[in-house]
Amino acid sequence: MKRIYPEFAYGDGPRAGCWWDQTIDAPDRPTLMEDHHCEVAVIGGGYTGVSAALHLAEAGVSVSVFEQQYVGFGASGRNGGFCCLGGGMLNDTQLDALVGRDGRLAWRHAERDAIALVEGLLRKHAIDVDRHSDGETQLAHRPRDFDAMQRDVADYEENYGLEVRLTPPDALEDEGLNAGFHGAISIPSGFGLNPRKYILGLAQAASDAGAQIFHNSGVTEITRRPAGFVLQTAQGRVFADKVIIGTNGYSSEDLPDWLAGRYMPTQSSIIVSRPLTQSELGAQGWTSGQACYDTRHLLHYFRLMPDNRMLFGVRGGLLATPASEARALKRARADFEQMFPAWRDVETPNGWSGLVCIARSRMPFVGEVPDQPGMFAALCYHGNGVAMASYSGVLLADLVQGKTPRVGYPEVMKRPLAKFELGRYRRAVMPIAYAGFALSDW
Repeated sequence: MKRIYPEFAYGDGPRAGCWWDQTIDAPDRPTLMEDHHCEVAVIGGGYTGVSAALHLAEAGVSVSVFEQQYVGFGASGRNGGFCCLGGGMLNDTQLDALVGRDGRLAWRHAERDAIALVEGLLRKHAIDVDRHSDGETQLAHRPRDFDAMQRDVADYEENYGLEVRLTPPDALEDEGLNAGFHGAISIPSGFGLNPRKYILGLAQAASDAGAQIFHNSGVTEITRRPAGFVLQTAQGRVFADKVIIGTNGYSSEDLPDWLAGRYMPTQSSIIVSRPLTQSELGAQGWTSGQACYDTRHLLHYFRLMPDNRMLFGVRGGLLATPASEARALKRARADFEQMFPAWRDVETPNGWSGLVCIARSRMPFVGEVPDQPGMFAALCYHGNGVAMASYSGVLLADLVQGKTPRVGYPEVMKRPLAKFELGRYRRAVMPIAYAGFALSDW
């Protein structure tokens, strides 16, 4: 395997302090120890791969998932738990220039439908994910950002059919959103959840439907054969008719070779406080259970969870070493104290990081790998994978079977990933990009 970060990024170190791991135990699953046959082999045990496996198994397809560690080890089991609109980074003007108004609306409807898909899965399979928050709220960190929010109201109606709600600066405290912001816009779509409970529940549903899931069975090589593929793991081989790649930010440059240089893993760090008392919440004036984020390019995302722990996320380090991990968590703590000064003495015992995945086009890709008939991939959700990765798994399940997708398949998601400049050394552009983003946030 050829990955672009040091091995530390892909091991236990970055998730050692993950709060979600304390909330639910993961079941043991077998390791592949011999030759195995299936119609569809899925590489990666996150939302993309497990959603694809669930929907394939429900269609009667023989499907197996091969995960290097365990289900939810990557971003799917350690993210901020925002099931919300998103998945790409292009704005309306950019989308219109690329795919036209109809193409833009098709993408926006897919964002909306992805949330509905997750809601349906939670109901159908009775997965308890500690759901909370009525949509999500974006907070303006500058006065001019609230001016922009007021102009955006009509866009939410056109794109999503949603009636959003504006909160002026002088009303934030009344809504329990007192943290020095300059207004807010609340979008009535999406919710907060426990991501580990969601991916484990999804995996159990896939198993119940007939999918086989293997832990500690990372695929190290894919070879084409006359009628399908052979996948090599440490202790066994997999003979499959078709293959799905669902590794997102934890992908390898050579699984398949086409991926080399076409995805950018970037780190995001999260801290979680101890449960806050009612007096502490009142002292800060933050009592809202809304899932929130601010208007910075290098944004903060945060939410008061049902047990009154505050989750607070920021961009992570750039080097993926123990030292850079410590610096990123220290920066997260400093930002937390600046935003919530009344909580300077509140402990944040949990802190961890994971890999977000970005595309050169700034939009996700779902489809058949170019020049590799029978091999499919979906990745690059730009930090909004809870809903969009689940949705992409449904798309893959139908595409692999040669069926017309049961959900919308926007043109912008069909475009193969372009290569980043500098190829394997593309991470070198990130410090420059982050410096530019930081300047633009003033």
